[in-house]
Amino acid sequence: MTGLVNEFADQVYKTLNYYLNDYYTGWTPESYQRTKDFLYSAVKTKAKMKGNNCVAYVYIDYDSMNEYVNGTGYQVAKWANEELHGGISVSHKPHVWDDTMDMTVNNGTLLNMAIDYLKSKGFSVRA
Repeated sequence: MTGLVNEFADQVYKTLNYYLNDYYTGWTPESYQRTKDFLYSAVKTKAKMKGNNCVAYVYIDYDSMNEYVNGTGYQVAKWANEELHGGISVSHKPHVWDDTMDMTVNNGTLLNMAIDYLKSKGFSVRA
């Protein structure tokens, strides 16, 4: 099970980094200098058993983003999910976290990965 959960985490992490990179491309701020802390803020843990559950975490480590002048790391991450750069509207950018969830969880990608895995182990699966 840890192998499958690690695959899930890898998929979410890869997608999150895609949107973080997209957030940084195509627009250069004039009102502040980038630290790129947010660009490298994605974290992925290895799957572990916790009781009867197998868990891994993928998240934005906003506590590591402490170099911002007019906002906390949490605020920067929140802005990035609201089409804002440094609090400035840039409507052509992704909603970093929401788009990551849409492209992994909400669209069924992880569910399909689980179904394929279970079928490969001989389980009969109906979705």
